[in-house]
Amino acid sequence: MTHAHTHNHDHHGEAEILDLDAQVLAEHLTALTEWLPVQTPPRRIVDLGSGTGTGTFALLDRFPEAHITAVDTSAAHLQRLREKACARGAEGRVRTVQADLDTADWPDLGTPDLVWASASMHHMADPGRALLQVHDLLAPGGLFAVVELSGFPRFLPADAPGERPGLEERCHEASDRFHAEHVPHRGADWGPKLTGAGFTVEDGRTITVNIGTTDPSRSEAVGAYALSSLRRLRPSVADALAPEDLAALDRLLDTDGPGSLLHRDDLAVRTERTVWAARRPG
Repeated sequence: MTHAHTHNHDHHGEAEILDLDAQVLAEHLTALTEWLPVQTPPRRIVDLGSGTGTGTFALLDRFPEAHITAVDTSAAHLQRLREKACARGAEGRVRTVQADLDTADWPDLGTPDLVWASASMHHMADPGRALLQVHDLLAPGGLFAVVELSGFPRFLPADAPGERPGLEERCHEASDRFHAEHVPHRGADWGPKLTGAGFTVEDGRTITVNIGTTDPSRSEAVGAYALSSLRRLRPSVADALAPEDLAALDRLLDTDGPGSLLHRDDLAVRTERTVWAARRPG
């Protein structure tokens, strides 16, 4: 869950949620990287909208001979990514580039064999232009992997919380209306857009995520992920929710209160990730 275009975002809060996303969904991310239909292992990879490095490090694990250029608007995210690379002894294989990809002139990103864009394309002001940039950037025969998620994950059972059943679904309905206006490309079908930019779409798949908290070692991370996600959801839905719903949401987010999300034992992570694999014709 990374962002290439993150103006006016709380970068610290976003970094936290990106790291939790990587931790909780690690197995699913590994499955996506293993699925990629590469013809030969890529040696040069670009991670567009790398965030704190979720995709970068999954790709380093998958392709141990590769060097990766991680691109993001946030200096703080890239600093965190460099620290992780050093901790893994991988600093020699990772280059970071701070850039706003909505500008006309992209920085020199070399000629990669693989470009990875996870949850970043929908943030572009002009995705069509960005797709053309990626097409021209890639080596002939190179692969472009676009990964998108179906909005924010869901965490609560349908009958929760007890005083306002269905609260989370109403939050998501309000969030979807907000994002339809402010992030119109979220949830798009990228297949036709990729074809229109000159790519050959070779394959695609959707991974369904449903991670419960029966494993005690995972429940703490899932609780923190739920808390962080719903905190980030709140500003976009606060004006649209009934006062009773907003009060119930705030009780869930109050880590000192008895109704805190962190006290629940019925949380799960439910979401979907879709990936399109598109090739620049050789």
